[in-house]
Amino acid sequence: MDLNILWFILLTVLFSGFFFLEGFDYGVGMLLPFVAKTDNERRAVINTIGPVWDGNEVWMITAGGAMFAAFPHMYATLFSGFYVALVFMLIGLIIRGVSFEFRSKREDPAWRKRWDWAIYYGSLLPALLWGVAIANLMRGVAIESDLNYYGGLVPLLNPYSMFGGVVFLGLFLVHGASYLGIKLEGDLKDRVKKLSGKIWIAVVVLTVLFLVWTYFATDILNNPGYDGLIPAILAAVALLAYGWFLRQGKEGLTFICGGLVIILATVMVFSGLFPNLMVSTLDPANNITIYNASSSPYTLKVITIVAAIFLPLVLAYQGWTYWIFRKRLSPESSDLHY
Repeated sequence: MDLNILWFILLTVLFSGFFFLEGFDYGVGMLLPFVAKTDNERRAVINTIGPVWDGNEVWMITAGGAMFAAFPHMYATLFSGFYVALVFMLIGLIIRGVSFEFRSKREDPAWRKRWDWAIYYGSLLPALLWGVAIANLMRGVAIESDLNYYGGLVPLLNPYSMFGGVVFLGLFLVHGASYLGIKLEGDLKDRVKKLSGKIWIAVVVLTVLFLVWTYFATDILNNPGYDGLIPAILAAVALLAYGWFLRQGKEGLTFICGGLVIILATVMVFSGLFPNLMVSTLDPANNITIYNASSSPYTLKVITIVAAIFLPLVLAYQGWTYWIFRKRLSPESSDLHY
């Protein structure tokens, strides 16, 4: 296995980790106005992700940095071609981060309600746009012979990608609901469970429709040599198991299944693309691959050594963080800060 393939795998791992961690952040933010009735309940919901949300976002920066270091041509094409969409995503993330810090600066209920809805929209917009971006990578974009995409935002908002955005948003919702299931206590947890069951049914239907559309619209599920069919089947099994464990009251297993759906869906995309990174709808010769987009062999060697040293340290630190904040939260608690 050469270093190009190794970094393709590492990129898959980094994006899987990002969507797993940030996915339940998005889900919790989108569920906030609908599951919490009182200020204490809203504070409890926000506190479930309060100590970890900013650390989870670091995975996005790490994945982007790894892309820049290992596959700079992909980075240049993706971040320049998807620039407007990424700016809107960044605006959503800024709004959400500011909302966490400002909602409790005043006791005014109207003030806090506005910031709670800002958290909702600041979570919904990035979740939706990530789904749109991934669906466009699956479907392909109009990359020209100079390996650049000049189409702008409008062509990215096609029916397939918008439907993909809704599906990813739904997956983040059920993942966030399962996270709340392992972090909350009392009536609030029961309310989340009832709502997550309804959301799960809708997500199952949408996911099946999206997979059928994907089969006919892309090569992700039938790419010669490597395809995403097996990860897609496993993701479907995990999604069905999510509903089963939810009904059985197995909160830990429900959360694990929700996370597996996110991870396997990401693996489906990357394995279905391999060895491509971005697909051109104009000419297969314009596809951006792990070879024509990569850095020099020396650069790949150096960053591999750096990753081998520091990635385990980062994983250990973040694992320790989650262990420290592992306790369940109750709206009746006296030490809610957000």
